[in-house]
Amino acid sequence: MRLLHTSDWHLGRTLHGVDLLDHQAAHLDHLVEVARDEQVDAVLVAGDVYDRAVPPVEAVMLLSETLARLAEHTTVILTPGNHDSAARLGFGAALMRERVRVRSRVSGLAEPVMLPDERGDVLVYALPYLDPDVVRRDLAEDGAAEPLARSHEAVMGAAMDRVRADLARRVADAARAGSPRPRAVVVAHAFVVGGLPSDSERDIRVGGVDVVPSGVFRGVDYVALGHLHGAQRVGADPGLEAAASPGPSPLLRYSGSPLAYSFSELRQVKSTVLLDVDALPDASAARLIPAPVPRRLAELTGPIDELLGAAGEGHTDDWLRVTVTDAHRPEDLYRRVKDRFPHALVIQHRPPERVGGAVRAGAVTQAHDVLEVAAEFVEHVSGQAPTVAEAAVLRQAYEQVTAAERSA
Repeated sequence: MRLLHTSDWHLGRTLHGVDLLDHQAAHLDHLVEVARDEQVDAVLVAGDVYDRAVPPVEAVMLLSETLARLAEHTTVILTPGNHDSAARLGFGAALMRERVRVRSRVSGLAEPVMLPDERGDVLVYALPYLDPDVVRRDLAEDGAAEPLARSHEAVMGAAMDRVRADLARRVADAARAGSPRPRAVVVAHAFVVGGLPSDSERDIRVGGVDVVPSGVFRGVDYVALGHLHGAQRVGADPGLEAAASPGPSPLLRYSGSPLAYSFSELRQVKSTVLLDVDALPDASAARLIPAPVPRRLAELTGPIDELLGAAGEGHTDDWLRVTVTDAHRPEDLYRRVKDRFPHALVIQHRPPERVGGAVRAGAVTQAHDVLEVAAEFVEHVSGQAPTVAEAAVLRQAYEQVTAAERSA
């Protein structure tokens, strides 16, 4: 039994204004080839299929064509992430062919897609992105007077309780029938404790908390994660983490995004996870298949004469972030850099700090804490840090905006 785990396609995304759809299409061509050549039994897409809730028409067409091509070779199981609109992504799911399964409804998260296998069926529980503000009432126990706590840990824990209950019933049924024990795979879009983020993931904090402990996923065999753009294994080794939930500790992996979506990702090796289910729980069950690199990301820093000379050799075809460090801004800086490096995306002048001079402010990226940036701005303009009440207003405003973006 082989599964192909991928996520975070972000179809329709741009990189500093550059349209990436052709590069994304090239990666999806590669994905279809891998699914065919490796004869995988299912492709698992762990969320953030699109880059925004209302994707461009070209991105929708690319997804439609890709799903049709993949379905010629394998089953596709796809869930929405925090960038997707679950309602839009799941529209028409009931009408799709048997080999394309879009699992976008919270009510069906404990109903697995069954992949028959003589060594024990593989049950794929595909969880849509669980926004605590949206699902904490739906996932509360029947008859509960209050909704679940306003946290990702609470809603993911409740979802996994439902998964484990369904899995236990199916394991018992298999034992009574003398059949092999079914194996369980969970597909989830979440920020798991210990994961290394980059600058390009959208903040998913609610109530100031965005992470989920890996122990929440105990009791299954593999967790196919989406959200973080760097391919990585997360979670403690078996026996080292306190059991937050019953059952063995699964192998948890992020497949990462297929392309680099910020310069913070330039050193990441983009890949897809090829999972040999029969080799679980050993970490070697998951093998990374490198993704094609349509154009490298790189950065150059130094005086302009050096960058336009030998230091720039070999980078004329790269997407570049160029930082010029001359003491004074060189004349006609932008044109000179673009003439040398036509694919330069960021061109900035940062002279060395002068002794006794003011400290230069750094650029604010998506990796910065939005509320910390807002608090620093309040302190800058008012001369004092925001009060507790003012900080609460800032947090409430930020969470209302992010919730509106997710539901758009």
